[in-house]
Amino acid sequence: MRGRRENGRVTTKTPNSLPTALDHLIARAVERAGGWIGFDRFMALALYAPGLGYYANTSAKFGHMPSSGSDFVTAPELTPMFGQTLAAQVAEALEKTGTDTVWEFGAGSGALAVQLLHALDEMGRSDVRYRIVDLSGTLRERQQQALVRYADRVEWLNELPEKMQGVVVGNEVLDAMPVQLLARVKGQWFERGVVRNAGNDGWTWADRATELRPPVDVPGEHDYLTEIHPQARAFVATLADRLERGAAFLIDYGFPEGEYYHPQRHMGTVMCHRAHQADGDPLADVGYKDITAHVDFTGIALAGQDAGLEVLGYTSQARFLLNCGLVSLMEKGSVAERAMAARLIHEHEMGELFKVIGFAVGSAWDAIGFAEGDRSHTL
Repeated sequence: MRGRRENGRVTTKTPNSLPTALDHLIARAVERAGGWIGFDRFMALALYAPGLGYYANTSAKFGHMPSSGSDFVTAPELTPMFGQTLAAQVAEALEKTGTDTVWEFGAGSGALAVQLLHALDEMGRSDVRYRIVDLSGTLRERQQQALVRYADRVEWLNELPEKMQGVVVGNEVLDAMPVQLLARVKGQWFERGVVRNAGNDGWTWADRATELRPPVDVPGEHDYLTEIHPQARAFVATLADRLERGAAFLIDYGFPEGEYYHPQRHMGTVMCHRAHQADGDPLADVGYKDITAHVDFTGIALAGQDAGLEVLGYTSQARFLLNCGLVSLMEKGSVAERAMAARLIHEHEMGELFKVIGFAVGSAWDAIGFAEGDRSHTL
């Protein structure tokens, strides 16, 4: 992450801009907290403050090219073959768990929901109901437009119900959950948070001593910046508590903890996305760009197991999609369609960086998506 240390603070260059409502909201939160907030609180406000945060405002987010006004593309927007292939695993899980409902968290543009429902219909599962849990009112409007033909089968919720049954899917949901930043500086650990800068026209990094530590020791004496993921782990634990019967499949970019907290990964994984460009400065242009962090899949697996879930498997997105039949779909597509689908599995594109983890309530089974190349032993 860019920046330099000055008298216990790490400063970042933030472009001058007119104050915004989101800026004022964050400033009030900082003031109420005594002048400093943890990065997790800052990230939560920047992304989810009602009507103002990145995922709550009306800016375009998902699309192929910057010319569309979008900031990034996810697998369902890239090609419908993503959802069509995932549907094979979803259908198997519905059958194995004896349920008839798909739950999607953070449904984005609604593209994945359309793809899954269409593919399930093709498999003779037109009885399947679809439930979307999404905090963004503006994205909900876009999803409703995309899902008009399935309006009688889709329901939107603002939060998890107390009890639920069915198959949960979450594509690029965990990476957008707020993280805490930990910085080891000259051998001492600090939590890195946010304060108003001296000119009151932007934000500045500030460190506070902390007892918090990464889940594993990071060898070496060098300065080191990383993240911990209490909110993502709490999400999985809550999901486990409320899912009475069913399964869950979470797809995101990340690593097992041995790779995540590798000594050489000393700059952390927080990254921002705007107009299909990436940058490492979440304190600039707040509310106008996405803020993400890679997923610690070991932590996610442990959170699920501790809450009573069984791990069905863990593997790369490429291996998961190949196991679920992507090649046979590609063979039926045009050259252009095959080229787009190939990006899902190429190692230098999404195939290796993205991973899939599966959970089940009760007894596990040999899930199709993990039939070959299961990496659960690496967690």
